[in-house]
Amino acid sequence: MKCEYDEEADVMMIELSRDSPDYGEEADGVIYHYSKEGKPVEIEILDASVTVAKLASLLKGVKLK
Repeated sequence: MKCEYDEEADVMMIELSRDSPDYGEEADGVIYHYSKEGKPVEIEILDASVTVAKLASLLKGVKLK
């Protein structure tokens, strides 16, 4: 897994697989990219500075098992 952040575009890319993405679906400012076989390949978070901050706020105090 590889994660990159483009500060200028405010986009975070999370690479889940080295497979080539074939198509993507957007939901709530997140684009999910899939291979031809429907396997998740990448997650692209738009407006990442805001989205990741919201996620961190939601997870604050959550205990992991």
